[in-house]
Amino acid sequence: MSLDAFRAIGLVGVAIILAAYFASQRRWLSAEDWRFPAANLAGSLLIMVSLYAEWNLPSVIVETCWVAISIYGLLNRFWRRPHTPAVR
Repeated sequence: MSLDAFRAIGLVGVAIILAAYFASQRRWLSAEDWRFPAANLAGSLLIMVSLYAEWNLPSVIVETCWVAISIYGLLNRFWRRPHTPAVR
């Protein structure tokens, strides 16, 4: 097993997802923070790049779902942002 560029990119994606999850478990990063779904989105996209070189249907399915859920989470946070009242 060699460490080619695609595999290295996928490993970076795995590291990002695991770091975000660990930070969430340690309460360093709230799941309500926009950075949590952003990290999951970035990690999943990087893993999907690695799947270009070594196709695996179950992994593509789970990463596609992970991307969709992460985008939903980011959009949901954007839509729920409190709007500051206009200053008079």
